[in-house]
Amino acid sequence: MAKFPSHTKEIHRINRIIGQLEGIRRMIEEERYCPEILIQTKAVTSSINSLEMTVLEKHIQCCVKKSLEHGNDVDDKVDELVDIFRKRIK
Repeated sequence: MAKFPSHTKEIHRINRIIGQLEGIRRMIEEERYCPEILIQTKAVTSSINSLEMTVLEKHIQCCVKKSLEHGNDVDDKVDELVDIFRKRIK
């Protein structure tokens, strides 16, 4: 049994984000209209936010839940979650 949850299903999402970034680079190289570029950068931001949420959900449902069920490192996991949220909110 794996110690951590698998995130391999997110590879397709990462590849799509890479493709979006390459598209933005081409748009900049082609000197496209600024609002068109900004629309694409927003799409990348949304894609990354979605990826982060998926990873965070798996972390909570797997890693944090296991710690709580077994009484292991509960305070550490709570501190870890607070730190994650603090960094994400900035």
